[in-house]
Amino acid sequence: MAKDFTILGIESSCDETAAAIVSADKSIHANKIASQIETHAKHGGVVPEVAARAHLDMIDDVIAAALTDADMTFDDIDGIAATAGPGLIGGVIVGTVAAKAIAAARSIPYYAVNHLEGHALSGRLCSDIDFPYLLLLVSGGHTQLLAVTAPGTYHRMGTTMDDAAGEAFDKCAKIMGLGYPGGPAIEAAAASGDAKSIRLPRPLRGADNCHFSFSGLKTALATKLAQLGGVQTAPIHDLAASLQAAIADCLADRTKRAMQIFATQINTETTNTTNTLVIAGGVAANKAIFARLHTEADAAGFQIVVPPAKLCTDNAAMIAWAALERHDRPDQLDFDPRPRWPLDPDASPPPGRGVRQ
Repeated sequence: MAKDFTILGIESSCDETAAAIVSADKSIHANKIASQIETHAKHGGVVPEVAARAHLDMIDDVIAAALTDADMTFDDIDGIAATAGPGLIGGVIVGTVAAKAIAAARSIPYYAVNHLEGHALSGRLCSDIDFPYLLLLVSGGHTQLLAVTAPGTYHRMGTTMDDAAGEAFDKCAKIMGLGYPGGPAIEAAAASGDAKSIRLPRPLRGADNCHFSFSGLKTALATKLAQLGGVQTAPIHDLAASLQAAIADCLADRTKRAMQIFATQINTETTNTTNTLVIAGGVAANKAIFARLHTEADAAGFQIVVPPAKLCTDNAAMIAWAALERHDRPDQLDFDPRPRWPLDPDASPPPGRGVRQ
Protein backbone atom coordinates (compact mmCIF):
# COMPACT_ATOMS: atom_id res chain seq x y z
CA MET A 1 0.00 0.00 0.00
CA ALA A 2 1.30 3.42 -0.93
CA LYS A 3 2.12 5.53 2.11
CA ASP A 4 0.04 8.38 0.76
CA PHE A 5 -3.15 6.29 0.35
CA THR A 6 -5.64 8.42 2.28
CA ILE A 7 -9.07 7.55 3.65
CA LEU A 8 -11.86 9.72 4.99
CA GLY A 9 -13.51 7.96 7.93
CA ILE A 10 -16.98 8.60 9.38
CA GLU A 11 -18.24 7.49 12.81
CA SER A 12 -21.88 7.88 13.90
CA SER A 13 -22.75 4.77 15.90
CA CYS A 14 -23.86 6.46 19.13
CA ASP A 15 -23.71 10.07 20.32
CA GLU A 16 -20.69 11.48 18.48
CA THR A 17 -20.69 12.58 14.86
CA ALA A 18 -17.08 12.27 13.73
CA ALA A 19 -14.98 12.54 10.59
CA ALA A 20 -11.26 11.98 10.21
CA ILE A 21 -8.68 11.82 7.44
CA VAL A 22 -5.87 9.29 7.87
CA SER A 23 -3.09 8.11 5.56
CA ALA A 24 -1.41 4.72 5.36
CA ASP A 25 1.74 6.12 6.99
CA LYS A 26 -0.40 6.67 10.14
CA SER A 27 -0.63 10.42 9.65
CA ILE A 28 -3.87 11.74 11.15
CA HIS A 29 -4.53 14.84 9.07
CA ALA A 30 -7.83 15.67 10.80
CA ASN A 31 -9.96 14.16 13.54
CA LYS A 32 -13.16 16.12 14.13
CA ILE A 33 -15.82 15.15 16.68
CA ALA A 34 -19.18 16.82 17.30
CA SER A 35 -20.44 15.56 20.65
CA GLN A 36 -24.08 15.28 21.71
CA ILE A 37 -23.31 14.84 25.43
CA GLU A 38 -25.06 18.04 26.54
CA THR A 39 -28.20 17.05 24.63
CA HIS A 40 -28.43 13.56 26.10
CA ALA A 41 -27.35 14.58 29.61
CA LYS A 42 -30.80 16.13 30.03
CA HIS A 43 -32.29 12.65 29.67
CA GLY A 44 -29.67 10.77 31.70
CA GLY A 45 -28.57 8.73 28.68
CA VAL A 46 -28.61 8.51 24.90
CA VAL A 47 -32.02 8.80 23.21
CA PRO A 48 -31.66 6.96 19.85
CA GLU A 49 -34.13 9.08 17.87
CA VAL A 50 -32.61 12.32 19.13
CA ALA A 51 -29.12 11.03 18.33
CA ALA A 52 -30.09 10.09 14.76
CA ARG A 53 -31.53 13.54 14.04
CA ALA A 54 -28.42 15.20 15.48
CA HIS A 55 -26.17 13.06 13.25
CA LEU A 56 -28.22 14.13 10.23
CA ASP A 57 -27.87 17.79 11.20
CA MET A 58 -24.10 17.59 11.85
CA ILE A 59 -22.68 15.13 9.32
CA ASP A 60 -22.08 17.52 6.40
CA ASP A 61 -20.48 20.19 8.59
CA VAL A 62 -18.21 17.69 10.37
CA ILE A 63 -16.95 16.25 7.07
CA ALA A 64 -16.34 19.76 5.71
CA ALA A 65 -14.48 20.71 8.90
CA ALA A 66 -12.24 17.64 8.61
CA LEU A 67 -11.32 18.54 5.04
CA THR A 68 -10.60 22.12 6.11
CA ASP A 69 -8.40 21.00 9.03
CA ALA A 70 -6.45 18.70 6.72
CA ASP A 71 -6.18 21.40 4.04
CA MET A 72 -7.59 18.87 1.57
CA THR A 73 -10.45 18.49 -0.88
CA PHE A 74 -12.26 15.36 -2.01
CA ASP A 75 -9.69 15.15 -4.81
CA ASP A 76 -7.11 14.17 -2.15
CA ILE A 77 -9.21 11.30 -0.78
CA ASP A 78 -8.52 7.77 -2.10
CA GLY A 79 -11.29 5.97 -0.23
CA ILE A 80 -14.09 6.48 2.27
CA ALA A 81 -15.02 4.40 5.30
CA ALA A 82 -17.95 4.55 7.69
CA THR A 83 -19.12 2.64 10.72
CA ALA A 84 -21.68 0.14 9.41
CA GLY A 85 -22.45 -1.35 12.84
CA PRO A 86 -22.86 -2.27 15.58
CA GLY A 87 -24.61 0.69 17.12
CA LEU A 88 -27.81 2.70 17.17
CA ILE A 89 -29.12 1.91 13.72
CA GLY A 90 -30.44 5.41 12.98
CA GLY A 91 -27.03 6.97 13.44
CA VAL A 92 -25.27 4.14 11.63
CA ILE A 93 -27.54 4.68 8.61
CA VAL A 94 -26.75 8.42 8.52
CA GLY A 95 -23.00 7.81 8.36
CA THR A 96 -23.34 4.92 5.94
CA VAL A 97 -25.52 6.83 3.48
CA ALA A 98 -23.15 9.82 3.54
CA ALA A 99 -20.14 7.58 2.87
CA LYS A 100 -21.84 5.68 0.05
CA ALA A 101 -22.96 8.90 -1.60
CA ILE A 102 -19.43 10.30 -1.57
CA ALA A 103 -17.94 7.02 -2.80
CA ALA A 104 -20.43 6.83 -5.68
CA ALA A 105 -20.06 10.48 -6.65
CA ARG A 106 -16.25 10.37 -6.58
CA SER A 107 -15.84 6.79 -7.89
CA ILE A 108 -13.62 5.82 -4.95
CA PRO A 109 -13.65 2.65 -2.80
CA TYR A 110 -16.15 2.33 0.05
CA TYR A 111 -15.36 0.45 3.27
CA ALA A 112 -18.04 -0.75 5.71
CA VAL A 113 -16.23 -0.86 9.05
CA ASN A 114 -17.20 -2.71 12.20
CA HIS A 115 -17.12 -0.13 15.01
CA LEU A 116 -15.58 -2.71 17.37
CA GLU A 117 -12.86 -3.44 14.83
CA GLY A 118 -12.03 0.26 14.83
CA HIS A 119 -11.33 -0.02 18.56
CA ALA A 120 -9.58 -3.37 18.11
CA LEU A 121 -7.06 -2.04 15.59
CA SER A 122 -6.56 1.44 17.11
CA GLY A 123 -3.51 0.21 19.01
CA ARG A 124 -1.75 -0.35 15.68
CA LEU A 125 -2.51 3.22 14.62
CA CYS A 126 -0.65 4.66 17.60
CA SER A 127 2.03 1.97 18.12
CA ASP A 128 4.12 -0.47 16.11
CA ILE A 129 2.74 -3.78 17.34
CA ASP A 130 2.50 -7.12 15.56
CA PHE A 131 -0.26 -9.69 15.39
CA PRO A 132 -1.38 -11.51 17.42
CA TYR A 133 -2.13 -9.48 20.51
CA LEU A 134 -4.62 -9.61 23.37
CA LEU A 135 -7.31 -6.93 23.39
CA LEU A 136 -9.39 -5.71 26.30
CA LEU A 137 -12.22 -3.77 24.69
CA VAL A 138 -13.95 -1.86 27.45
CA SER A 139 -16.50 0.81 26.58
CA GLY A 140 -20.02 1.98 27.28
CA GLY A 141 -21.64 -0.88 25.42
CA HIS A 142 -18.98 -3.59 25.30
CA THR A 143 -16.59 -5.39 27.62
CA GLN A 144 -14.71 -8.16 25.83
CA LEU A 145 -11.36 -9.94 25.76
CA LEU A 146 -10.24 -10.98 22.29
CA ALA A 147 -7.19 -12.44 20.62
CA VAL A 148 -6.56 -10.28 17.55
CA THR A 149 -4.71 -12.32 14.93
CA ALA A 150 -5.30 -10.23 11.78
CA PRO A 151 -7.74 -7.62 10.45
CA GLY A 152 -11.07 -9.42 10.34
CA THR A 153 -9.84 -12.38 12.41
CA TYR A 154 -10.74 -12.41 16.10
CA HIS A 155 -11.13 -15.04 18.81
CA ARG A 156 -13.36 -13.90 21.64
CA MET A 157 -12.02 -15.22 24.94
CA GLY A 158 -14.50 -13.51 27.25
CA THR A 159 -17.39 -11.08 27.30
CA THR A 160 -19.82 -9.61 29.78
CA MET A 161 -22.74 -11.75 30.89
CA ASP A 162 -24.88 -8.67 31.54
CA ASP A 163 -23.83 -5.00 31.78
CA ALA A 164 -20.68 -3.64 30.18
CA ALA A 165 -18.24 -1.81 32.45
CA GLY A 166 -19.10 1.56 30.94
CA GLU A 167 -22.79 0.80 31.29
CA ALA A 168 -22.24 0.02 34.99
CA PHE A 169 -20.48 3.38 35.38
CA ASP A 170 -23.37 5.21 33.70
CA LYS A 171 -26.10 3.45 35.71
CA CYS A 172 -24.30 3.83 39.03
CA ALA A 173 -23.56 7.49 38.37
CA LYS A 174 -27.25 8.05 37.72
CA ILE A 175 -28.17 6.25 40.96
CA MET A 176 -25.72 8.45 42.88
CA GLY A 177 -26.90 11.66 41.20
CA LEU A 178 -23.57 12.31 39.49
CA GLY A 179 -24.96 12.87 35.99
CA TYR A 180 -24.06 11.65 32.50
CA PRO A 181 -21.69 10.39 31.17
CA GLY A 182 -21.03 8.27 34.22
CA GLY A 183 -17.42 7.23 33.72
CA PRO A 184 -15.80 10.69 33.92
CA ALA A 185 -18.25 11.74 36.66
CA ILE A 186 -17.37 8.77 38.87
CA GLU A 187 -13.64 9.17 38.21
CA ALA A 188 -13.83 12.82 39.28
CA ALA A 189 -15.81 12.00 42.43
CA ALA A 190 -13.53 9.08 43.28
CA ALA A 191 -10.47 11.33 43.31
CA SER A 192 -11.38 12.57 46.80
CA GLY A 193 -12.89 9.31 48.09
CA ASP A 194 -11.61 6.32 50.07
CA ALA A 195 -11.75 3.21 47.91
CA LYS A 196 -11.42 0.92 50.94
CA SER A 197 -14.17 2.47 53.04
CA ILE A 198 -17.15 0.66 51.49
CA ARG A 199 -17.07 -3.03 50.69
CA LEU A 200 -18.42 -4.03 47.28
CA PRO A 201 -18.32 -7.44 45.55
CA ARG A 202 -15.94 -8.54 42.78
CA PRO A 203 -18.15 -10.74 40.58
CA LEU A 204 -16.46 -13.80 38.97
CA ARG A 205 -13.10 -13.07 40.60
CA GLY A 206 -10.96 -16.19 40.33
CA ALA A 207 -13.23 -17.92 37.81
CA ASP A 208 -11.52 -20.20 35.32
CA ASN A 209 -13.12 -18.46 32.33
CA CYS A 210 -12.59 -14.91 31.06
CA HIS A 211 -16.15 -13.60 31.32
CA PHE A 212 -17.35 -10.51 33.20
CA SER A 213 -20.43 -9.59 35.21
CA PHE A 214 -21.28 -6.11 36.45
CA SER A 215 -25.03 -6.09 37.09
CA GLY A 216 -24.62 -7.51 40.61
CA LEU A 217 -22.08 -4.81 41.40
CA LYS A 218 -24.58 -2.18 40.31
CA THR A 219 -27.23 -3.74 42.57
CA ALA A 220 -24.79 -3.89 45.50
CA LEU A 221 -23.99 -0.20 45.11
CA ALA A 222 -27.69 0.72 45.04
CA THR A 223 -28.22 -1.33 48.22
CA LYS A 224 -25.29 0.34 49.98
CA LEU A 225 -26.53 3.76 48.93
CA ALA A 226 -29.95 3.06 50.43
CA GLN A 227 -28.42 1.70 53.65
CA LEU A 228 -26.38 4.88 54.00
CA GLY A 229 -29.43 7.12 53.73
CA GLY A 230 -29.55 7.84 50.01
CA VAL A 231 -27.95 10.55 47.92
CA GLN A 232 -28.54 13.26 50.52
CA THR A 233 -26.53 11.67 53.33
CA ALA A 234 -24.34 8.90 51.84
CA PRO A 235 -20.59 9.48 51.35
CA ILE A 236 -20.84 9.75 47.56
CA HIS A 237 -17.10 10.24 46.99
CA ASP A 238 -16.29 7.10 48.98
CA LEU A 239 -18.95 5.16 47.10
CA ALA A 240 -17.54 6.37 43.78
CA ALA A 241 -14.00 5.39 44.76
CA SER A 242 -15.14 1.98 46.01
CA LEU A 243 -17.10 1.32 42.82
CA GLN A 244 -14.19 2.37 40.61
CA ALA A 245 -11.83 0.08 42.54
CA ALA A 246 -14.26 -2.84 42.27
CA ILE A 247 -14.62 -2.43 38.49
CA ALA A 248 -10.84 -2.09 38.13
CA ASP A 249 -10.30 -5.26 40.16
CA CYS A 250 -12.82 -7.20 38.05
CA LEU A 251 -11.24 -6.05 34.79
CA ALA A 252 -7.75 -6.86 36.09
CA ASP A 253 -8.69 -10.30 37.39
CA ARG A 254 -10.41 -11.42 34.16
CA THR A 255 -7.63 -9.92 32.04
CA LYS A 256 -5.04 -11.75 34.15
CA ARG A 257 -6.76 -15.03 33.30
CA ALA A 258 -6.89 -14.09 29.60
CA MET A 259 -3.17 -13.24 29.59
CA GLN A 260 -2.40 -16.69 31.00
CA ILE A 261 -4.41 -18.36 28.23
CA PHE A 262 -3.04 -16.09 25.51
CA ALA A 263 0.60 -16.63 26.50
CA THR A 264 0.34 -20.41 26.86
CA GLN A 265 -2.18 -21.37 24.18
CA ILE A 266 -2.48 -18.68 21.50
CA ASN A 267 0.75 -16.76 20.98
CA THR A 268 2.82 -19.97 21.15
CA GLU A 269 1.42 -20.90 17.74
CA THR A 270 3.02 -17.85 16.05
CA THR A 271 6.45 -16.36 15.50
CA ASN A 272 5.62 -13.27 17.57
CA THR A 273 7.90 -13.42 20.62
CA THR A 274 6.25 -10.45 22.37
CA ASN A 275 3.07 -10.73 24.39
CA THR A 276 1.07 -7.52 24.07
CA LEU A 277 -2.08 -6.31 25.81
CA VAL A 278 -4.00 -3.52 24.06
CA ILE A 279 -6.68 -1.70 26.04
CA ALA A 280 -9.19 0.20 23.92
CA GLY A 281 -12.56 1.87 24.38
CA GLY A 282 -13.69 4.85 26.40
CA VAL A 283 -13.18 3.23 29.82
CA ALA A 284 -9.48 2.80 28.95
CA ALA A 285 -9.10 6.53 29.58
CA ASN A 286 -9.81 6.01 33.31
CA LYS A 287 -6.46 6.50 35.05
CA ALA A 288 -7.17 4.26 38.05
CA ILE A 289 -8.28 1.39 35.84
CA PHE A 290 -5.25 1.81 33.58
CA ALA A 291 -2.90 1.74 36.58
CA ARG A 292 -4.51 -1.45 37.89
CA LEU A 293 -4.27 -3.17 34.51
CA HIS A 294 -0.71 -1.96 34.01
CA THR A 295 0.29 -3.68 37.26
CA GLU A 296 -1.20 -6.99 36.08
CA ALA A 297 0.38 -6.70 32.62
CA ASP A 298 3.82 -6.04 34.10
CA ALA A 299 3.48 -9.04 36.41
CA ALA A 300 2.52 -11.25 33.46
CA GLY A 301 5.36 -9.97 31.26
CA PHE A 302 3.04 -8.28 28.78
CA GLN A 303 3.80 -5.09 26.91
CA ILE A 304 0.81 -2.77 27.37
CA VAL A 305 -0.52 -0.40 24.71
CA VAL A 306 -3.28 2.13 25.28
CA PRO A 307 -4.19 4.60 22.52
CA PRO A 308 -4.31 8.27 23.54
CA ALA A 309 -7.64 9.39 25.00
CA LYS A 310 -8.80 10.93 21.72
CA LEU A 311 -8.46 7.49 20.06
CA CYS A 312 -10.03 5.56 22.97
CA THR A 313 -13.42 7.22 22.87
CA ASP A 314 -15.55 6.96 19.73
CA ASN A 315 -13.74 8.66 16.85
CA ALA A 316 -13.44 8.44 13.08
CA ALA A 317 -9.64 8.09 12.90
CA MET A 318 -9.93 4.49 14.10
CA ILE A 319 -12.60 3.84 11.45
CA ALA A 320 -10.34 5.17 8.69
CA TRP A 321 -7.42 3.12 10.03
CA ALA A 322 -9.47 -0.10 10.14
CA ALA A 323 -10.22 0.44 6.47
CA LEU A 324 -6.56 1.14 5.69
CA GLU A 325 -5.65 -2.20 7.30
CA ARG A 326 -7.56 -3.86 4.42
CA HIS A 327 -7.34 -1.15 1.78
CA ASP A 328 -7.26 -3.76 -1.02
CA ARG A 329 -10.61 -5.26 0.05
CA PRO A 330 -13.30 -2.58 -0.27
CA ASP A 331 -17.00 -3.33 0.15
CA GLN A 332 -19.89 -3.08 -2.27
CA LEU A 333 -22.25 -0.13 -2.06
CA ASP A 334 -25.15 -2.48 -1.29
CA PHE A 335 -23.63 -3.42 2.10
CA ASP A 336 -26.43 -3.29 4.69
CA PRO A 337 -25.78 -1.53 8.03
CA ARG A 338 -26.06 -3.80 11.06
CA PRO A 339 -27.29 -2.94 14.57
CA ARG A 340 -25.42 -6.05 15.81
CA TRP A 341 -22.12 -7.22 14.38
CA PRO A 342 -19.89 -9.41 16.58
CA LEU A 343 -16.17 -9.53 15.89
CA ASP A 344 -16.20 -13.29 16.50
CA PRO A 345 -19.50 -14.60 15.07
CA ASP A 346 -18.61 -18.17 16.05
CA ALA A 347 -18.20 -17.43 19.77
CA SER A 348 -20.58 -19.24 22.11
CA PRO A 349 -22.79 -17.09 24.34
CA PRO A 350 -21.51 -16.77 27.90
CA PRO A 351 -23.26 -18.67 30.70
CA GLY A 352 -26.32 -16.88 32.01
CA ARG A 353 -27.11 -14.98 28.81
CA GLY A 354 -30.52 -16.62 28.61
CA VAL A 355 -29.37 -19.02 25.91
CA ARG A 356 -29.54 -22.75 26.56
CA GLN A 357 -26.00 -24.09 26.87
